[in-house]
Amino acid sequence: MYLYHFFDRRTGPFRSLTNISPEEAKAVIEKIREERPDSLCARRDDQYVQKRRNCEAILRREFAAKGGLMEKDSPHYMVVEFSPWLSTWFEQSEYIRIPIEEFDLRTVSFTYGDSMPTFSDRCADGKEYRKKLYTYEEILKVIEKYGLPQDWNDDGKFGPERYIEAHVWSEMPVAKYIDEYYKKLAKKEEG
Repeated sequence: MYLYHFFDRRTGPFRSLTNISPEEAKAVIEKIREERPDSLCARRDDQYVQKRRNCEAILRREFAAKGGLMEKDSPHYMVVEFSPWLSTWFEQSEYIRIPIEEFDLRTVSFTYGDSMPTFSDRCADGKEYRKKLYTYEEILKVIEKYGLPQDWNDDGKFGPERYIEAHVWSEMPVAKYIDEYYKKLAKKEEG
């Protein structure tokens, strides 16, 4: 299994709107709307950052209840395996792929689908994976039962679950891959 992180090449990997002040986040969103109007991120509503912060509070609470280790307040967001739909979110889309074996699995939580609709009251369809956060061992059982959402719902026709979201509550091994990404980029620019 691999975890993927998608991002716009101009912004770089693992940047988080919830890791900065609300004012800075608002400025970043405005800049994205001006410079990248065709990106999905440009269409986020003005309440997006607050909604994401509220969702992260739920994720922290649920992961703590399962004994998860959280070394940071705001997780790095990744997805299980390649998501064709997520690859279209950015005008200059790139991704970083990390093997699951490199993570301390006690620092990674999962939702079957994006965490925001997963914990939203608007998704009241009774599916068993709504309003639930999973550990690695638990998400494997859900995958065994339902498969990967991108395999059966990449277009979103059957609901909001289009991928399995992974929440990485540590800088490791993410920091190593960020360094590798920028080293490769620098080499490319030199050559």
